[in-house]
Amino acid sequence: MSESGPDVSVIIPTANRPGFLAEALRSVRALEGPDLELEPIVVDDGDNPQTVIAAAAHGARYIRSNVHGPAAARNAGLRVASGEFVAFLDDDDAWLPGHIRPHLQVMRERPEVGAVFGQTVNYDYALQEHSSPWPDSLPAGATAFARIFGYQPQIGATVVRASLIDEVGEFDEQLLGDEDWDWQLRLSLAHPVEFVAVPSVAYRCRPDGQRENDDLGWLRMPHFDRVYWRNVRRAGRARPSWPSIMRGYLRGRGQYAAWFLNSALAHANGGDRRAARRQLVRGLRASPIHSSLWFVREGAAGRAVLRAAARP
Repeated sequence: MSESGPDVSVIIPTANRPGFLAEALRSVRALEGPDLELEPIVVDDGDNPQTVIAAAAHGARYIRSNVHGPAAARNAGLRVASGEFVAFLDDDDAWLPGHIRPHLQVMRERPEVGAVFGQTVNYDYALQEHSSPWPDSLPAGATAFARIFGYQPQIGATVVRASLIDEVGEFDEQLLGDEDWDWQLRLSLAHPVEFVAVPSVAYRCRPDGQRENDDLGWLRMPHFDRVYWRNVRRAGRARPSWPSIMRGYLRGRGQYAAWFLNSALAHANGGDRRAARRQLVRGLRASPIHSSLWFVREGAAGRAVLRAAARP
């Protein structure tokens, strides 16, 4: 580490996934060079001894957290970060080769910019099949808040000035979901944010039909509501128009409906009728409108879910 400290501190929460953590750390170290010094900080709230070994193997700073959850882990990392900038990475994701440098260039050329977001690429868990990078852009001409209110920037594609951390505050540890989006929205109320159309993070998407994934969505949905409406209130005049606010809320609930219904389809195909029925009910409760559209779009597959759920 140079006398002036690292360029970027990278906070990586982890819990009992040392294999994924090692991949994440390799992707961080792969970006380093003479012009870029990184400080990976692993914050562990699990109990797997291999996590310490993985962190040490890649020269990462290791911190134990006695409070469970990614918000608490990120807060613990923020308290010890020494870089000029701060970035984040979940332990089961990986940075892509174009990340970091374009973000830093924007912030060094424009001191008023508080954070820069890059693009996300959705991958399966084997990092084989993937989506196109998203989003294509941020809305132009709107407030900084409105620019990211319409979508949720992936935390692994975010780089922020460390000097703003005290002003923005810590992540809300009471939230079980969308705590990163809540923090990013607070940041956008205080400082301009920018976007670079550069694929920055490989985001592993959990496969449909896993019980853990089923329940995770159901637990998170009320926290989406909480984050959404409290930031509408918090934004005041910086918020978008009310038609945009309602469209955004319905779109978010529609994403949860799709989450549950795609899971119902996976369970129906696997012969687990009880799980298919449970996820169907959750989808309808998340958004009856989007659920109806899902059945129209899926056609025969949607009818298969209904047949599986209707049988005793």
